[in-house]
Amino acid sequence: MTVSGSNVFSFESIGHLMVRSENLTGALLMMASMAAFTLNDVLMKAMAGEVSLSQLMFLRGIVTTVIVAFIAWKMGVLVVRPARGDRWLLLLRMAAEIGASYFFLTALFSMPIANVTAILQALPLTITLAAAIVLKEPVGWRRLVAIAVGFIGVMLIVRPGATDFTASSLYALVAICFVTIRDLSTRRLSSATPSMFVTLSTSVSIMVFFGVVSLVAGEWVEMDLRNSVLISGAALMIIGGYLCSVMVMRVGEISFIAPFRYTGLVWALLLGWLVFGEWPDTLTLIGAAIVVGSGMFMLYREALLGRRKQT
Repeated sequence: MTVSGSNVFSFESIGHLMVRSENLTGALLMMASMAAFTLNDVLMKAMAGEVSLSQLMFLRGIVTTVIVAFIAWKMGVLVVRPARGDRWLLLLRMAAEIGASYFFLTALFSMPIANVTAILQALPLTITLAAAIVLKEPVGWRRLVAIAVGFIGVMLIVRPGATDFTASSLYALVAICFVTIRDLSTRRLSSATPSMFVTLSTSVSIMVFFGVVSLVAGEWVEMDLRNSVLISGAALMIIGGYLCSVMVMRVGEISFIAPFRYTGLVWALLLGWLVFGEWPDTLTLIGAAIVVGSGMFMLYREALLGRRKQT
């Protein structure tokens, strides 16, 4: 009996250690993903005013598309024939990604990076609300209250009607709407359409769209060595962020790992201060804390409901 009990104890201990190890790996991957995406934002913002947005997006799109296409080819998903329903969702996702890229980067180029990032932390709230309205997913009153409180935090960051309010804040809010549409359309895609193919199609659409816009606008400038290095680095950061975000979904417990997505705001605060000398005012920081707190509560409630369903 003693030996049997010790074996059970040891197996349980090993199981707990494995979960802990996977959770730690997942947390590190999530933080790496947020760091990569934020570094991309910093590199793109560093070229604001020197190169047009359309040219930057086209050049970054070339590098990104080549790398993603190579990965898709190695995975055997370079050419995929999506189901008819998925085709319309892919087109909607491409359009939403283009809109999100334009409005987000336009806001980023004229606002402190931490402010834009803080507004984007409302995404879990908008996605949950949109899923309840569009997809009829159940949302309890507690999460509805969290969404309302989170939107109050967003208003503290944006402050419509204040003397320092600019259209850039509205651009950031529009970007959230487009990202919400993108994520909802992604959620509706069938599992038969590979994630890497979705990424490749999106990358190609951004490259083509902004390439056409840059040619029509005629805003091309010669890229010097500095900007060439920055745009290449931005493309690599985008790929790194995506790969980490994919890997993070395959290890550990989502309820443990998901809150680490908010480290993106920490990266934005730190890099905004170090690179651009930016630091948000007190009201913006309070608003950001409210948005993050609301998002954390939403994640906690979802994890709690998930455990209840399992039992």
